[in-house]
Amino acid sequence: MRIGHFTLANNLFAAPMAGVTDRPFRQLCRRLGAGYAVSEMVTSRRDLWNSLKTSRRANHEGEPGPVAVQIAGTEAPMMAEAAVYNIERGAHIIDINMGCPAKKVCDKWAGSALMQDEPLAVSIARAVVAACAPHGVPVTLKMRTGWSQANRNAVALARAFEDVGVQMLTVHGRTREQGYKGRAEYDTIAQVKQAVRIPVVANGDIDSPHKAREVLAATGADALMIGRAAQGRPWIFREIGHFLDTGETLAPPLVAEVRRLLLEHLQDHYGLYGEWTGVRSARKHIAWYVLGLPGADAFRRHMNTIESADAQLAAVAGFFDELGDTMDRMPATSPRAADEEKTALETQ
Repeated sequence: MRIGHFTLANNLFAAPMAGVTDRPFRQLCRRLGAGYAVSEMVTSRRDLWNSLKTSRRANHEGEPGPVAVQIAGTEAPMMAEAAVYNIERGAHIIDINMGCPAKKVCDKWAGSALMQDEPLAVSIARAVVAACAPHGVPVTLKMRTGWSQANRNAVALARAFEDVGVQMLTVHGRTREQGYKGRAEYDTIAQVKQAVRIPVVANGDIDSPHKAREVLAATGADALMIGRAAQGRPWIFREIGHFLDTGETLAPPLVAEVRRLLLEHLQDHYGLYGEWTGVRSARKHIAWYVLGLPGADAFRRHMNTIESADAQLAAVAGFFDELGDTMDRMPATSPRAADEEKTALETQ
């Protein structure tokens, strides 16, 4: 699998997710089998580049290449400038966000809202490609099947994006109107794949090794991008990779391994965010790791009262030590049930 002149380890990608795919999470996904991971989106607004949030998102210290940074915005010159800004800070690949369905993004006509204005969307892609070309940096783009059920224009846009020099397309199998509701459909992704010569990546509801194989067969896609199913379960990449390579289902990870992975993840997380912010922003990751485990609800409530890194690490270690006394391996929980519970957590 190649993007421009970069050869990737495999065709399993970690999706960009705001507030989730920071550098520690991306590195963990790469360690556990993802061949590629895209950063959470960086704004194209120059006045926000010096903010703490943007500086963290543009921090790639120690991150293995290729480093892919997603940029978001509504104006072609600003997006071109943002591309160069991130290249100067270590980006090897620039990804354009035309897939985010969040209201606060779409209300500003960024993200998937750009699919409503095809000339603007294409002008942004053209400007970013032109800005990246002198640096030898390839441009990719993530989009949805369309703005609404009545306006699925991914195929037309895909052809236009290819014509202006975009080198890979990721398509989430939902419209912006759907958000994350309902089921992803893969017919449109298959149509995009048939319409262009550049690599196409399928995204949406890929939550198990068997589903991964089904989506590859249904779409003919060159690669798969996994988002929500990797939250609290970053080993999904090695599970899918093993299944696609061998046809065999990998055993769930040992409880002791997950304990170690989570503690290492937390240490990296604190290193990026500092203790005060790190402890609080780590709570969602911890909640995702323990979904469906015995005592998870009470543990999560307790976790929300902890305010120091040492206490958080000790609580996590203790929880998994107790779990290890009752089981050797993590349970093979239903991905769909876990996703529904995850959604419930996010709305609390």
